[in-house]
Amino acid sequence: MSEPLIPQQLRSLIPLNALSDQQWRELRSQLVPQPLLAGQLLFRREDHARVTWYLLSGELLLRDADGVETRLEAGSEASCHPVSPTLPRLHEALALRDCSLLSIDSAMLARQLTWGSTHQDLMLELSLTGDSEWLETLLASPLLARVPPANVRSMLERLRQVELPAGSQVMGEGEAGDCCYFLQSGRAEVIRGAGSEQQLLAELDVGACFGEEALLGDCPRNASVTLLEDSVLQRLDREDFLELLKAPVVDEVSFGEAVRMLGSGGQWLDVRLQEEYERAHAPQALNMPLHLLRLKARLLNGGGTYLCYCDSGKRSASAVFMLSQLGFRAYALRDGLDALPALQRDALISETGSGYLARSGGRIERSR
Repeated sequence: MSEPLIPQQLRSLIPLNALSDQQWRELRSQLVPQPLLAGQLLFRREDHARVTWYLLSGELLLRDADGVETRLEAGSEASCHPVSPTLPRLHEALALRDCSLLSIDSAMLARQLTWGSTHQDLMLELSLTGDSEWLETLLASPLLARVPPANVRSMLERLRQVELPAGSQVMGEGEAGDCCYFLQSGRAEVIRGAGSEQQLLAELDVGACFGEEALLGDCPRNASVTLLEDSVLQRLDREDFLELLKAPVVDEVSFGEAVRMLGSGGQWLDVRLQEEYERAHAPQALNMPLHLLRLKARLLNGGGTYLCYCDSGKRSASAVFMLSQLGFRAYALRDGLDALPALQRDALISETGSGYLARSGGRIERSR
């Protein structure tokens, strides 16, 4: 398989040249050139597929309904634009020579372009408030790149500012969750356990969102968060979080959709506890327990697609939200393993033992 193209190779393509570096990272999994041999059809006239095509090398023949033919050659000014972008297609496209093409999901591209434009508008508005620096960090996060602009505006209106000194515990392990926070200034640490069992899970910087796992899973806080510096936080209540952020960020897929994604290079992530995983897990699934995911995510391949599962679907929803913050493309198995028919569940959760490990750079190896 060809290696993904880098943004510098595609900067001449319109409107891709308007995307930010973060948006390029969001599209990375789709930036793989595809071959089309001489004589093969790319698409027929009246085709409705929501795919944006760019010609990278070779030559295409475009034929419209009246039989008028146009040659499109890679490297020409016309090839900087999508090939016959109108739906349904106005042309039939045939390869005159061996070609290399780029295909991008049109809906995803439209979402990225819309967000990029709205991001600039929001920053222009917010630059007048004096708080633009932290908001720019927040708006540039992979998390909000997946949230509709209208939701972002509403979220910013509903945030409530909280100022606390260094050493303050913002939330405690085991407490009920009624809100999440964004870190506007300062630093914080996430700790699980107490005494000799205490474990540092993560350090949070400006723009980080935390406390969302209890909201997504409808469960007690699974860690404590303590401020390392005098800090300013922005609080978002549970109902606002679920309405404005969870719905657009946590993508859920059926078992059939997950299987198709696995066939295209997707990877199962089992986010249950190690004991649950060792009892039975999906073939070649990586075990990344939810409470360790922030630490272990650095071992994942940034260009990969990850399919998260747990028993009920709640922990996997939290995992997808967290991975989205970190810039990964992830999906949750809808309603978890418990929603699968017994035969299907037993067929999927068929391996036992310690299973597989992720190594730096996304390399996967058997651990036994």
